[in-house]
Amino acid sequence: MRHHYALAWEVARRNGHLAFELDDNSQVGELRRVAVAMAAKLGFDETTRGRVALVATELGSNLVRYANRGRVLLAAVESTPGKLAVEMLSLDHGPGIADLSACMADGHSTGGTSGTGLGAVRRLSDEFDIHSSVPSGTVILARLTTRPAPPPSGPFVVGAVALALPGETACGDGWSVRQGEAGTAVLLADGLGHGWEAAQATSLALATFETAPFDDSRAMLQKIHQALRTSRGAAVALAQLDPAGTHVRFAGVGNIAGRLISGLVDRSLLSQHGTAGLRLGSLHVVDCDWPAHAVLVMHSDGLFSRWKLEGAADILQHHPGLIAAWLMREYCRGRDDASVVVVKRRDV
Repeated sequence: MRHHYALAWEVARRNGHLAFELDDNSQVGELRRVAVAMAAKLGFDETTRGRVALVATELGSNLVRYANRGRVLLAAVESTPGKLAVEMLSLDHGPGIADLSACMADGHSTGGTSGTGLGAVRRLSDEFDIHSSVPSGTVILARLTTRPAPPPSGPFVVGAVALALPGETACGDGWSVRQGEAGTAVLLADGLGHGWEAAQATSLALATFETAPFDDSRAMLQKIHQALRTSRGAAVALAQLDPAGTHVRFAGVGNIAGRLISGLVDRSLLSQHGTAGLRLGSLHVVDCDWPAHAVLVMHSDGLFSRWKLEGAADILQHHPGLIAAWLMREYCRGRDDASVVVVKRRDV
């Protein structure tokens, strides 16, 4: 299916990723055109649009030639506060890269492309990360923005993936993150059902959150509940992190789960039953310590709840956006909108 540029922009602006299944060279051209159109919508200059085109071509061509069931996810994301980037996530199910260091050498061709290779994808990108295992497959993150890119700021790094139900043009899941002196606040919302009405409910939840992200958790969820009364409703979860990154406050309603996970810790953060906008009971707020080296994961019920890291514990050492993409590749149900948000300390 071809993506209309204006529609593609609307979906991406709502925090959803566009999915490009790649098994033919003609689909690589479509990925490149939409990525460049997105960069133009963001106001990127000609040089940056050229970098976007090269990265899209290399990632897409690599999947067509070598991957089993490969696709690229495309979105406009906030890479640093106030700075937008085009994000491309390449996911495949094998065969994996046996010699990753050789493939990452600049100029190493992935077979008949422009000869740039994954090393040049890394050089052209402002943020880049890769994880590969044999025979499971490879996940790559590439973010591009206008240069010079601002230095990283804030104590946390955040990554997320949101995908619409296959066949839908709008994603009913969405997320927002705000960082400030009071800490960092993350909201994940899953509009009831799917399609545009679900997306509208999620947009209302995100807009309400963004007016006062550091309000008391119960008060914020009550505000969202009131704002969604004219909508079909949504599951929502709010995580507020202290500036030092040592404490988490979590509250949610509906089928959104949270976990603090590391090599030593695996703690679930549970939402209560209900739906914001329809039925909201007495809210329960979880206050807990954030263990050293732990990563916060929040996801909708579009992902299987009993996911695990067996055989890929090292994934937690990577960029949160890559972790989110890996979880989506491994555990997406494929029968509903799906979203996952990952937060980790910048120094972990």
